[in-house]
Amino acid sequence: MGDDELAEIRRRRMMEMQQQAASQQDEAERQRQYDAQIHSVLMQILEPEARERLNTIRLTKPDFARSVEQQLVMLAQNGRIKNKINDEQLKVILKQVTPAKREFNIRRKG
Repeated sequence: MGDDELAEIRRRRMMEMQQQAASQQDEAERQRQYDAQIHSVLMQILEPEARERLNTIRLTKPDFARSVEQQLVMLAQNGRIKNKINDEQLKVILKQVTPAKREFNIRRKG
């Protein structure tokens, strides 16, 4: 393998790495814009106490919070939310969305 071939391989690899970095930056920017849009909609449809509750949930269960946020945004976009959601209404929504917990009883024989 000659020096020219090595230089060509390095050049190609460098171009690939630059393209990957640009792609990751584009994806990160799209994610930031998406998050900003969700935040904007939530500011419009949630009262401060409800936003605070959702932020607290986000700290302990980020995936669940994101799911609830997406559902709230969809409801708002479909025109199903007429007034701002207060804390009590959000509690009701959270109870409806929360999956039922399974309870296990272990019994010993003998």
